Amino acid sequence: MTVTTAPTAPTAPTAPTVPTATTVTTGGALPGGEYDVTVVGAGVVGTAIARELARLPLRIALVDASDDVGDGTSKANTAILHTGFDAVPGSLESRLVREGHLRLSAYAEGTGIPVEPLGALLVAWDAEQQAALPGLAGKAVRNGYRSARIIPAEEVRAREPELGPGALGALDVPGESLICPWTTTLAYATQAVRAGVELHLNCRVEGVTSGEPHTVATSRGPLRTRYLVNAAGLYADEIDRLLGHADFTVTPRRGQLIVFDELARGLVRHILLPVPGALGKGVLVSPTVYGNVMLGPTAEDLDDKTDTGSTAEGLALLREKGRRILPALLEEEVTAVYAGLRAATGDDDYAIRAHPAQRYVTVGGIRSTGLSASMAIAAYVVELLADSGLPVAGARELEPVRMPNLGEAFPRPYRDAELIARDPEYGRIVCHCERVTRGEIRDALASTVPPASPDGLRRRTRARGGRCQGFHCGAAVRALFEQARR
Repeated sequence: MTVTTAPTAPTAPTAPTVPTATTVTTGGALPGGEYDVTVVGAGVVGTAIARELARLPLRIALVDASDDVGDGTSKANTAILHTGFDAVPGSLESRLVREGHLRLSAYAEGTGIPVEPLGALLVAWDAEQQAALPGLAGKAVRNGYRSARIIPAEEVRAREPELGPGALGALDVPGESLICPWTTTLAYATQAVRAGVELHLNCRVEGVTSGEPHTVATSRGPLRTRYLVNAAGLYADEIDRLLGHADFTVTPRRGQLIVFDELARGLVRHILLPVPGALGKGVLVSPTVYGNVMLGPTAEDLDDKTDTGSTAEGLALLREKGRRILPALLEEEVTAVYAGLRAATGDDDYAIRAHPAQRYVTVGGIRSTGLSASMAIAAYVVELLADSGLPVAGARELEPVRMPNLGEAFPRPYRDAELIARDPEYGRIVCHCERVTRGEIRDALASTVPPASPDGLRRRTRARGGRCQGFHCGAAVRALFEQARR
């Protein structure tokens, strides 16, 4: 029997307090002057780096081509907080995922990011996969994770009664957890901006002229910076080439996923992982912190870094895999399908490299484990910057932030009578599928890093993310969004 720690409930939301000195720009010419460090890419890794740099008495910029933070790979991953048990032993990824898991677990508890420690089962469906389990258990030990154990088919069946027939055993990894990737990225960005980082969105990097300082040509004009950090995800290799390096090439690896309705949640008790293959961890079945069940991803290497479309072939493959893993799941309603692109490089490790003479650090090849490793990656990058000459004296502790709760395992505003008594807006539901209130939407629209679109609002509140996909509440949500923009 697996014993897990009950999730810690976030505190009730309060109206946001936003320091007047925060800087988030979405258009127009960039501010003048010179930055000490500029981070390119506002995904989960880039925002984590900006947050870590915000501890220093320096002028920091965070730029992204999109209109929101976390709008690329970070918004469409499998949302698992990994222990690093199956990384390549001795690799940088192994070290940073292991450290990042500890850092992010503690940060999430203090910040209100929903995490559910369900544990994972790597299920073996044939003799070859069963024979691989001892090797995976040994790899976990070499990665510093000693809680994994092989369990027989009978125990697998007892712990997952709806599992398809034919499972021969599994590797039990009790430390794997669910996490909200949207809130994680937004928490990093919020804390960074409140601490003085200048966030410039709709700001695509188009060229770099190395010098003292560097001059970065962007779609919003030039930006001058002494140090440059490349955390551009799918485009990290292209930024790298602007600085004269060709150490790696990013191949976008598309992962299609199917999201099933909340009524399917009772079918599965753990994260159900396959025995990994050459292209990654393979197709999994996993609950989400939002109460859904997710099936996927595929692993398709593409040429187009913008191709996030779903395909009939990909969805058919997922249904075929899902039918073997959890047959009853295929009878449930589908809420949504989506696809994300992972930054594959063909290497078995992260491509994090410092170029001290250029005052430049590349943070490339960050695959699906980047969410789990994000805080450790950030600390490592600051170490590399310090070794390259960045002054790091005078570091301070950041003011804590508390994020709105999006997790179903925690109290939601619509069920909090005391909160509603203090502010009736938390009792006025706008999105009935996801039970999102006017108070939550109001807070998100007035937050430190506000959404620039209804999709950004969905990632902050879950509004329009339920079974009707905004059919009933879309007009009302759009009206609130437009009203706030005016």
